[in-house]
Amino acid sequence: MQFNEIKEKDNKYLFQNYGRLEVAFDHGKGMYLYDVDGKEYMDLVAGIAVNSLGHSHPKWVAAMQEQVARLCHVSNLYHIKEQAIAAEKIASVTPGDLNRVLFVNSGAEANEAALKLAVRSTGRKKVLSALNGFHGRTAAALGATGQPKYQQTFEPLIAQSFQYFDYNDIEGLKALMDKDVAAVLLEPLQGEGGVNPGNPEFFKTVRDICTDNGSLMIVDEVQTGMGRTGKWFGIDNFGVVPDIISMAKALGSGMPIGAIATTDELYGTLSPGTHGTTFGGNPLVTASASVTIDIMKEERLVENSYEMGAYWRDEISKIESDEIVDIRGLGLITGIEMRTKANDFRKYCLENGVLVNVCHGNTVRLIPPLIIGKQHCDVLIGLLRNFLE
Repeated sequence: MQFNEIKEKDNKYLFQNYGRLEVAFDHGKGMYLYDVDGKEYMDLVAGIAVNSLGHSHPKWVAAMQEQVARLCHVSNLYHIKEQAIAAEKIASVTPGDLNRVLFVNSGAEANEAALKLAVRSTGRKKVLSALNGFHGRTAAALGATGQPKYQQTFEPLIAQSFQYFDYNDIEGLKALMDKDVAAVLLEPLQGEGGVNPGNPEFFKTVRDICTDNGSLMIVDEVQTGMGRTGKWFGIDNFGVVPDIISMAKALGSGMPIGAIATTDELYGTLSPGTHGTTFGGNPLVTASASVTIDIMKEERLVENSYEMGAYWRDEISKIESDEIVDIRGLGLITGIEMRTKANDFRKYCLENGVLVNVCHGNTVRLIPPLIIGKQHCDVLIGLLRNFLE
């Protein structure tokens, strides 16, 4: 099918709720995607931090083919072998004693589950989260998302339980904290908010404040989890163990899966009948999670994320230009804040066969597959130099 025919059907039959670029992809391999006309693109977006193994990783493909041929779905009315195996593998990489796993279908649903667990286990009604955070588009997750642009016109669906403070501002948090706070929900690095890393001392203090007040600390690792920041989870960069972690995106290498991990003390709050989902943790998606974790361990992709991210930011920082305001990030999530030309640079990259993303106005966000090598980083650096010159 040619691009114009795809676009015609898109315009005729689909909701027009996405600002799509003028390209449609046919297949991918490793670091590269190929459009319907056969043009090659180096992918530095990875489906927004999803395809950490790259595209069509042979071991992942083989595992998916085997699972599809054997069993895709049964209800959570029954024990599911693949789900139990995946939960054990997740528990092998989560911090502290977060070894109880609940599977859902997405990052927003993971945050919804975490919030339900928090208010049910504490019996409290307030949730604190950071301005410019992003936690999803379902009702409670949208309420926790401290960005009015996402909330406007949906206010009737948003509970008045949410209050917001500035990210990394401990005094702002303290001013809102009281004995009615069920949870504090934070990203270890704000991705949609412009690639803003958390302050280690801030997160350590949040942990202490939550403990002292009997509130739960929830860390949203939907974008930062699974090796993206150079650690298995972003919070590992700060030496802090929260009460609940939410995850999704890279967990399934493209399969629709999300999860939360919590402790033996908390998980029982969601007893049978209190929460559930038809598709959550079915055999296909949990088999994907298992093989994803296996490959990441075998190929040392978490370590590669740390090493390549440090190399990339160091090389980018050598570029002298008034257009570059700041360079920030952890592991393989890097933000290049520009004065005015982020979208122009994205267009320039697309024309030259490289995919990058822009978030929060003028920040170029680089979130490539974790298999990336220096040669791929250097291509982007060369394009950036040429663009700025």
